[in-house]
Amino acid sequence: MNKEKNEKFVLWFDEITKADIPLVGGKNANLGEMYQTLTQTESKTFRGEKISVPYGFSVTAASYRYFMTANKLDQEIKDILKGLDTKDIHQLEDKGQAVRQAILQATFPKDLQDEILFAYTELGKKLKLSASALDVAVRSSATAEDLADASFAGQQESYLNIRGGHALLEAIKKCFASLFTNRAISYRVDQKFDHFQVALSAAVQKMVRSDRGSSGVMFTLDTESGFKDMILINAAWGLGEFVVKGIVTPDEYKVFKPTLKKGFDAIISKRLGSKEKKLIYASEGVSPTKEVAVVDADRHSFTLDEKQILRLAKWGAIIEEHYGRPMDIEWAFDGITKELFIVQARPETVQARRDVKVLEEFVMLEKGKVLAKGAAVGSKIGQGKARYIKDATQLDQFKAGEVLITEITDPDWEPIMKIASAIVTNAGGRTSHAAIVSRELGIPAVVGCGNATTAIKNGQPVTVSCAEGEEGKIYDGLLKFQINKHDLTNFKAPKVDIKMIAADPELAFTHCFLPNRGVGLAREEFIISNFIKIHPNALIDYKKITDERIKEQIDELTLGYDDKVKYYVEKLSYGIAQLAAAFYPYDVLLRFSDFKTNEYANLIGGKLYEPEEENPMIGWRGASRYYDPNFEKAFSLEVAAVKKVREEMGLWNLNVMIPFCRTPEEGKKVVETIYKYGLKNRITKEARAKKKNGDLVEAMEIWVMAEIPSNILQVDDFSEIFDGFSIGSNDLTQLTLGLDRDSKLVAHIGNEKNKAVLVLIHNLIKKAHANGLHVGICGQGPSDFPEFAEFLVKEGIDSISLNPDTVLKATIKIKEVEDKVAGSK
Repeated sequence: MNKEKNEKFVLWFDEITKADIPLVGGKNANLGEMYQTLTQTESKTFRGEKISVPYGFSVTAASYRYFMTANKLDQEIKDILKGLDTKDIHQLEDKGQAVRQAILQATFPKDLQDEILFAYTELGKKLKLSASALDVAVRSSATAEDLADASFAGQQESYLNIRGGHALLEAIKKCFASLFTNRAISYRVDQKFDHFQVALSAAVQKMVRSDRGSSGVMFTLDTESGFKDMILINAAWGLGEFVVKGIVTPDEYKVFKPTLKKGFDAIISKRLGSKEKKLIYASEGVSPTKEVAVVDADRHSFTLDEKQILRLAKWGAIIEEHYGRPMDIEWAFDGITKELFIVQARPETVQARRDVKVLEEFVMLEKGKVLAKGAAVGSKIGQGKARYIKDATQLDQFKAGEVLITEITDPDWEPIMKIASAIVTNAGGRTSHAAIVSRELGIPAVVGCGNATTAIKNGQPVTVSCAEGEEGKIYDGLLKFQINKHDLTNFKAPKVDIKMIAADPELAFTHCFLPNRGVGLAREEFIISNFIKIHPNALIDYKKITDERIKEQIDELTLGYDDKVKYYVEKLSYGIAQLAAAFYPYDVLLRFSDFKTNEYANLIGGKLYEPEEENPMIGWRGASRYYDPNFEKAFSLEVAAVKKVREEMGLWNLNVMIPFCRTPEEGKKVVETIYKYGLKNRITKEARAKKKNGDLVEAMEIWVMAEIPSNILQVDDFSEIFDGFSIGSNDLTQLTLGLDRDSKLVAHIGNEKNKAVLVLIHNLIKKAHANGLHVGICGQGPSDFPEFAEFLVKEGIDSISLNPDTVLKATIKIKEVEDKVAGSK
């Protein structure tokens, strides 16, 4: 007699859809859904692209319930769990162990066993493999797991490289038992899930030989900020468990979805992970897998090439499009067949629940000694006494409010993780177990520190900051910080365009949620000093450098790059691209490098190329460097980075700006130099008209900083060369009044409100508008001085650019000024 679908012990992937969660759990339902739809039909967004999912079958929830009933386990488990207090770590451990042991000692009913073994044999036939050669992954899939509003990350187990019928049955039984791991029991109690309303299904899926290749995790949004236009990929060598559990620090890649969908190579960031070890097949011994060290050549190489990154990103976008929501995906690359596969997909549950109308901003008010650094998870700050936990025997030592310090977090530690004020690990990346759980719990975590367990002492008071970019810091002591909450529910923007001042690419995806119309000043210097750290000429002349210490420093920073010039261009392009992507499709105005000679000299190798000047503030800086024979090649690398961002990544919203351009003649030389190195697609009147209508156009604008009186006194001449003016009020004030802005002796004499400065700004706006060009201003003046903001509004300024920490407050003030000006007319 044929069984109904909900009674079957085995269902194949091509029999399952996403509607079958009650029958096979979330993991299996998604595998079946993807296998039936996305592996069979080409994507409309990416022509010719279909995802690959290894074939297999599901041992259903009906099998689990039959197994439990046949062995009379339900009542036995209820008796064991009676009176459970999940806050009592020892009691939770003892009762959890007793439940799992009861399941592992039970036996499969014969009819269930026969059906599972028959399916395993059939899988071998379909894949044309013998029983001894058929290696499968057995993955747990709970019926309440991977739901849109509940994450059960890492609560049940997966078993890899399972071969033969006996090993398969044991792995399935272990999966059944994993429904009652300590963390799963604790989680269900906290989430008010009935233990016996949840069942477990097991996926039996052909293994991908990523032990000979690579594997990892992919999210279709930025896991830290919730920015939804990004694909985030983590990758490491070997089987995927080490990435998921945070045992290794993986490579990290970011891909920008909007331009990926337009056909561009939209990789906007690549970061090399340490990848010290990997999990591979074991040829002998009890365990089917083993840990081995990764050779240095592989540690210092990127795991994926650009084609693989882009293909995975396309698959992530296809899966997201199909489900209509952000997704958390696991993938694997078969080192033997050289094929990519998707092995799991589930809805992302943390950022999906976030209320973007209320922004919570953590701000450090003090700085102290940095004990350790790693990848920041979230953007919060936590503090307390450090508590080093080495293994499960020490869990009862952990007290509420302490900072958990460990090598990696174990899923069984969830009861102490939820009472921690912060989590710090030596290993792991942003998609590790520690990262996923800390996001769900809403506490800060710093992962992949390398030395946290030795650098931080037990009981030492520490402050864990994830509020300063992608690099998280653990400070000595309990430092002061504050939390600013911004409710945007009834926010109304002023008529003048409010833009951002941006420098740190790692904060851009958080800051873009603030009300804005793009970036009026993106500072290149931050990217060079914080991410590149090397003077461009030292990279150009790398082979000629005789100073071994400088060469060692360069070699250490440029791991993975044989071509040192490529390192500079790629690193710079990735930093710029993240700024442009975060605010896309609004304009992002990038100011080319404006280091002074003393600042350039501080870069690695900089003293070999930089002269000493008495007053660098008014010396060899800005435009004067770009066409100079001593710097032109270095400037060409900046142009190459911009060209890569615009033409390869498709971020046409990126425009450029020339700082400290003293004369129109100098302006012409700089523009010719930009053209010389390939950036020739200059904006036309027609394209500018389209932009006014809100269209994104491919043509590029070249603006000039209006920060020297000559820029304004010769505004008509500069208007013939450039496409817009951005007032640099600090330099304009000091050069108009003859001040050294760094000297406290004369600082009291004037500021942006000085009449001479206001006259110059009035003339600039009036004449630039007469020439059809926009004028913006970047600086703190409008937010510090309401009367200055009122003056700018009256003069008809087109945009005001502000630092992120003042945007909301200043925007509200500017809106009030606009209303006041409008009421006085």
